[in-house]
Amino acid sequence: MENIALKELLYKIADDQLILGHRNSEWTGMGPLLEEDIAFSSMAQDKVGQSYAIYQMLHQLGEQEPDTVAFMRNATQFHNCQLVELPNGEYDFSLIRHLLFDTAEYIRFDYLSTSSYQPLADLAGKIKGELQYHTLHANTLIKKLGTATEESINRLQHSLQVALPYALGIFEPSPYENILIEHKIFKGEVALQQAWQEKIEFIISKTQLTLTDWKVLQPVYGGRVGRHTEHLQPLLDEMSEVFKIDPTAEW
Repeated sequence: MENIALKELLYKIADDQLILGHRNSEWTGMGPLLEEDIAFSSMAQDKVGQSYAIYQMLHQLGEQEPDTVAFMRNATQFHNCQLVELPNGEYDFSLIRHLLFDTAEYIRFDYLSTSSYQPLADLAGKIKGELQYHTLHANTLIKKLGTATEESINRLQHSLQVALPYALGIFEPSPYENILIEHKIFKGEVALQQAWQEKIEFIISKTQLTLTDWKVLQPVYGGRVGRHTEHLQPLLDEMSEVFKIDPTAEW
């Protein structure tokens, strides 16, 4: 059962990173500024690389090879939260998603760096270092644009309100929470969400944006158990196109 719990944890982390990595890559050549074009492309590369490393770990635990896992499943077999599969929309939405997701991921990998499963702890230490730059990028821009013009503040505020219920879906409880916590593999989604909310509150307090009361927000769950929006399958079809043409192609 411990092995099943570990695999479930790894799948949802890897799927999150792969899907958001692909979404971020869609900003290549489309960024509002050259610097942002480069930044989102770089983060996309990091996330796809992180997902590959975790799929390799899953392969070592008896799952199929990374390419097969990444490119040959359909939407109902993916465990990513719905937040990461949503279309990029305008830059303000992608920036808000970047803040909400990467803040959670940094804390998650910080927790995992002390995991009792040593291969995961070792990998988490490396990934945490990469995510530190991602969160720095998000925090800097949110603070800058969240105190700039009326338009920038209004745009970010609207995207924040749209994204928050989906962001709470990051922390959709696992059926194996108690096992993960008991065996000290991971501290659990409840602890992660609490730390994340405190961090988000602090960041937003430095801007002219406002947060909806957490108690009235309805989390968008389902992604962790294969229930997704209509946006995921077309994204997967696009992602797997090259692999299906040439299975020998490398990441």
